[in-house]
Amino acid sequence: MQLVSKTYSSAERAFHEVKERILTGMLPGGELISEGEIAADLGMSRTPVREAFLRLEAEGWMKLYPKRGALVVPIPPAEAEHVAHARYVVETGAVRALVAVDRSTLDTALRESLDRQRELADIADFARFAVVDTDFHRTYVVAAGNPLLTGFYDSLRERQRRMNSVALHRGSTDIDKIIGQHARLADLIEAGDATGFAAALVEHLAGVHQLELRGL
Repeated sequence: MQLVSKTYSSAERAFHEVKERILTGMLPGGELISEGEIAADLGMSRTPVREAFLRLEAEGWMKLYPKRGALVVPIPPAEAEHVAHARYVVETGAVRALVAVDRSTLDTALRESLDRQRELADIADFARFAVVDTDFHRTYVVAAGNPLLTGFYDSLRERQRRMNSVALHRGSTDIDKIIGQHARLADLIEAGDATGFAAALVEHLAGVHQLELRGL
């Protein structure tokens, strides 16, 4: 039983470590990796890494090729657009619901997030910035108080993180511009301007992820 427990623990660690590297862009889409190199890097045998790879394939993050390795699945262009559309629907719906309620606590939380974003931008910590970026948007979705919308939004979280990381690692993304757009979104929420927020969100999502958001 002790051996099984240890193997399970190692497989869990390998799964979470490799998945985190995919989400942060350390393992970019299209890269072919091997069980051996990951096992050596993590200081464990190949068996738990193999289990982790199988689980990552089941979740759609990898494609396994026997005797060749594991391919990190790139973000399909259609998926990026679908995630952005889903985010637009949830986020604009949340802000419309917030217009009629007190937003003072939310406004404070968003300003604190902006301060944290500026700190991370100053030290070029893109991995943590991508997390704080995702959390910034989630903050006002949660504030709307609809647990069903929050649950659906959270189901997109990992894909959002990866998209944010890819955008930041691409090098063409201006992190100061992203923060400026976030500040604009926060201003519009504070003002209760749901229409202006919707327009600003389209500009933000399309620019950051280099998408043409049709129909919005």
